[in-house]
Amino acid sequence: MIDVELLMDELGRRQIDVLIRVDRERMAQFNGRPWTMPLSGPGLGGRQVIRVDTRTLPDALDHCLAELAACPGDWAWLDAYRGLPRS
Repeated sequence: MIDVELLMDELGRRQIDVLIRVDRERMAQFNGRPWTMPLSGPGLGGRQVIRVDTRTLPDALDHCLAELAACPGDWAWLDAYRGLPRS
């Protein structure tokens, strides 16, 4: 299981702003995809934003971390958070 607090702290230290939101209204409006996760900030290496709307928090994390790993920079440390078993 991902330690979300530790991950968010590490992202913040690397100049990446993170918002995780779950919204009951979006549950109905977007066919069960209530989780929104945008990343922004100078740590994205020139990319404006990474954003996803998903059914689950692990899906949001998987998507955003994969996109982040494709940005310029040293993202090898993300391997500790990617592809972990889900609880």
